[in-house]
Amino acid sequence: MSIYYDSNTAKVRRPDSNKRPGSLSTVFTDEQLDLLASVMHVKKYSAHSHLFWEGDEAIAVYWILKGRVKLKKSSSDGKDLLLSILQPDDMIADIDTWDTTHRYTAETIDEVEVGVIPRLQLEMLMCKHGDFSYRYAMWMGLIQRKTESKLRDLLMGGKNGALASTLIRLCNSFGIREQEHIRINIKLTNNELAELVGTTREGVNRLLASMKKDGVISNSEDGYILVINLQALKDMAGCPMCPTCPNEICRL
Repeated sequence: MSIYYDSNTAKVRRPDSNKRPGSLSTVFTDEQLDLLASVMHVKKYSAHSHLFWEGDEAIAVYWILKGRVKLKKSSSDGKDLLLSILQPDDMIADIDTWDTTHRYTAETIDEVEVGVIPRLQLEMLMCKHGDFSYRYAMWMGLIQRKTESKLRDLLMGGKNGALASTLIRLCNSFGIREQEHIRINIKLTNNELAELVGTTREGVNRLLASMKKDGVISNSEDGYILVINLQALKDMAGCPMCPTCPNEICRL
C-alpha cells in the first residue's frame, strides 16, 4: 500500500480500505492529516540509502508515503539493534525537548517517498490546533506502549520467547493469510532477525531450525517465512496480554 500526495491541493490521498492498526490514518482525522500535508515537502530516496544517521541534527519528522524504512541503533563495538521496520502511513518523529540529535539511523529497504515536515512547522501546527496536538499526544502514547511491550518480550521471554514474539509482530505488521498459514510478506535475513531479537545470527539459526522441526514455521519456495502454528508462537512468547493485546500494540 502506498499513499499519494497531490501537490496541487497539498492533500494526501489515502486508501479507505486496508488501514493498518496504529497507522497515522487510524489516529488522526483526514482534516488533521491534510493540515500535516500542507506544511510538508516530498522527498524520494533510493533503496539502501539513509534518511538520517544516528547523531545527525533532528530538524524534521518524516511521514512515509511509499516504501519501507528500518530504524537501527548502533553500539560502540559496531553491533546493530534493529528497532523497527516502518511502512506507508507510519511516521518517524525522533524529536524531543532535551536532545536535538537523532538517537538512531533510518535506512531505506526499497525505494521510499517521505513527506518531510520541519520541526518548527510541526510545533506551529500544535500551537494553533489543539485537536491536532491531542491526537499527536495519543499517537506518541501508542508508540510508547508499543516500545514498552517489545522491551518486555525481549527482556523477559528469553531468546526463544523474544524470537517468537518478533515473528508474531511480523505477522501482525506484514502478514498475509494464505490457506492454513500466514505468509510474512517481507524478506529478512537471519542476521536481520538476530538484530531484531538482540542475539547472534547463529542463535537465530538454531531457534528457527527447531521451530521448523516442530512444524511451527516453514519457508516458501521464494524465501518468505510461513507461520504454520501461530498459537505455538504465542505459547513460546508467554505474553501475559495474549490474546487480548491490541493489534495496534503487538507490531514492529
